[in-house]
Amino acid sequence: MTDLVHRIWALLVLGGMFGPGVRHVTGIDIYTPKEVEALNGTNVKLKCTFSSSHPVSVTSVSVSWNFRPLSSGKDEPVFYYQDVPYPPTEGRFKGHAVWSGDIMKRDVSITLHEVPPTFNGTYICQVRNPPDVHGSNGEIILKVVNKASFSEIAILAAAGGAACALILVLLGIAVAVKYYKRKGRSPDIEMHPPEDMWKDSTVCYPEEAVRLTVKKKKDSKFR
Repeated sequence: MTDLVHRIWALLVLGGMFGPGVRHVTGIDIYTPKEVEALNGTNVKLKCTFSSSHPVSVTSVSVSWNFRPLSSGKDEPVFYYQDVPYPPTEGRFKGHAVWSGDIMKRDVSITLHEVPPTFNGTYICQVRNPPDVHGSNGEIILKVVNKASFSEIAILAAAGGAACALILVLLGIAVAVKYYKRKGRSPDIEMHPPEDMWKDSTVCYPEEAVRLTVKKKKDSKFR
């Protein structure tokens, strides 16, 4: 009996703890690609979006971008946003990181300009929208390469091949049309002689020659 009372009491206490008046803390969800590849010296966009169960405004959301080098070590600040963008004023990302997001669209992306190989590493996107302050961060691995990957080369090759094929098809159609036009003219010429030929009164056709011969024979009989 005593054990039963203790269990009921414990349930009542737990019910009171999680009953009305207690605010449940919800997490914020962040979405990023796992890996991004960029050519040395080009610009690359680091895409980061989020969702929050609380209303979003330009003044309520804060964003932090940090960089972790391949050799591990200490994280470096890349970009910060709160009310307005705060690009870096020193360090390796000075003059390279710019804001590309839109808070009201839940987009907190940034763009890195003219990326060098020293930008290889992991970029961490952290978003806070109080009271939504809990949740995992987004992480992107950036690979700066000196030439396009095989997939990019394959895409370019496929595009070039398609263009060549289209040109060949158009040339083939043009040659076929020209050939059939010429072929269609020759029987027309045979069936319809030139006007100067059939209008000439001196031309005698075989049918007319027969008629003339018969007429001459009849004339001689009557004589």
